[in-house]
Amino acid sequence: MNSQLIRIGAWLLLVAILVVTLGPIGLRPVSAAPVQLERLLAFGLLGLTFALAYPRHLLLVALLTFGAALALEVFQYAVPGRHARASDFVAKIVGGGLGIATGWAFARFISLRDKL
Repeated sequence: MNSQLIRIGAWLLLVAILVVTLGPIGLRPVSAAPVQLERLLAFGLLGLTFALAYPRHLLLVALLTFGAALALEVFQYAVPGRHARASDFVAKIVGGGLGIATGWAFARFISLRDKL
């Protein structure tokens, strides 16, 4: 697994989430999935990629992921037409936590496998 590519991907994903969250509503991709599921999956992927990119820094990964969720909700107050909701924050936190846990487990598995 190329850690440099994963790191670049993680940071690009964070920027994409930032643009979609704080940019004009027209930039937000639309899918058939419920928006709470979209939020959960987006932050799950974010937590997963950061956990894979920085497997030895999971506390910082959690602070970054959860901090981004909180900051994006708060910053939405400054964007006309956007609104922050506690339920959105919870979906992001749950998704991020599941992603981090999955990334940790995968990195641990790879590490143990490499020792065999």
